[in-house]
Amino acid sequence: MFELLKKDAGTRARLGRLHTAHGMIETPVFMPVGTQASVKALDNRELLEMGSQIILGNTYHLAIRPGMEIIRQAGGLHRFMNWSLPILTDSGGFQVFSLGKIRKIKEHGVEFRNHLDGSPLFIGPKESMEIQRHLGSDIAMAFDECPPHQSSKEEVERAVKRTLRWAAECLEQPRAAGQLYFGIAQGTNHPDLRRRCAEELSAMPFDGYAIGGVSVGEPEPEMFQAVEMTEPYLPEQKARYAMGLGTPAQLVELVARGVDMFDCVLPTRVARNGTAFTRNGTFAIKGGAVKAEFGPIDEGCACFACRNHTRAYIRHLLNVNEILGLRLVSIHNSHFYLTVMAEIRAHLAAGTFSEYRAEFAARYVPTEKVRQARAAALAAS
Repeated sequence: MFELLKKDAGTRARLGRLHTAHGMIETPVFMPVGTQASVKALDNRELLEMGSQIILGNTYHLAIRPGMEIIRQAGGLHRFMNWSLPILTDSGGFQVFSLGKIRKIKEHGVEFRNHLDGSPLFIGPKESMEIQRHLGSDIAMAFDECPPHQSSKEEVERAVKRTLRWAAECLEQPRAAGQLYFGIAQGTNHPDLRRRCAEELSAMPFDGYAIGGVSVGEPEPEMFQAVEMTEPYLPEQKARYAMGLGTPAQLVELVARGVDMFDCVLPTRVARNGTAFTRNGTFAIKGGAVKAEFGPIDEGCACFACRNHTRAYIRHLLNVNEILGLRLVSIHNSHFYLTVMAEIRAHLAAGTFSEYRAEFAARYVPTEKVRQARAAALAAS
């Protein structure tokens, strides 16, 4: 059940609570991604200490490894990974997009070729919800078709029809005790298809609704437009989840557009390449410019890495391929994301979100602008 506690006066932002079988989640919320039953480079203690309320797992990948029999024997995903708070599981629908070269879409589901050994794997609405039932996740996502953003309108319309049909089939499937089902709205950049999908999904008794088909290669303006095309047609009294998004600055803007829940691989993915998120945007710690900088990654940050280590030390670790280096940047980035969301909730409660949004946007420099400035500096040197 979702409680809408407060609506922001100046934007579409909302403050809420989502009640699940494994506890209450304060929204807006960011969900660290634990695709393989683990958030990369982080352990559960660290996730709890930095304020994680919920994590995400993936149906397709967990069905392949370790396989459902192992997870059933363990007593479900929570016990298998020793995580006591809520878990959301993706349905495998995103893999319909990301594994496009090794899958065939059928009317009743998708035939995959296992990306590890090529063996066949069929996932449809029934199979996806059965896997998620055995995983025992608190929130199970409906199986959908996520078309590439450059698809023709005819292709997108077929995907929307399948998504709606599969959503209805998902609702017919048995669920784990207390498990919530979320539907997913598709439609790429077509306003009429976005509206149709959102309205027809909203007529179905889902416990929450997601905006899918974003962060699939489209430019940022189109991503914002896709959310704006969909959000007005989703029920106000249900949680809204934008899947696979985004940078810290994007999250602030999407909260302003009425979104409650987010997940993204960026915090740990870019950390493994030596990139850190800060109040001023991202920067590459591996670079020589920080080799003698003995301050924290981000001034004022309270994460373990910033409280205990310097930029110079972390740069050294990364450049000699010490695992601790990427762990420290992963800790910092994940902590930063969760801190931003906690600040958003506090400002929504205080009625000062618009001021926070403007201040964040003025200070945070998008990565692309950083790249352009560096390129210009190099060209001038």
